Amino acid sequence: MDVTHWQDHLSSDTQVCGGDVCVSGTRIPVTVVLDSLAEGSTKEEILRSYPSLRPEHIDAALAYAAQPCDP
Repeated sequence: MDVTHWQDHLSSDTQVCGGDVCVSGTRIPVTVVLDSLAEGSTKEEILRSYPSLRPEHIDAALAYAAQPCDP
């Protein structure tokens, strides 16, 4: 599996969704993707629900969630 650099696919802008981290070029917050996965949705189901997403966006959301938090 390739290492996903989430910064290439996710962004935060105070003018979009209150500054929440979103999939770049969309108004889809990363939390929506992660919550869908946590609820048991498959990647394919998420992609069908959000046609503007690509598989790498889901991988980027997971990479973002897995990064260590700064103390």
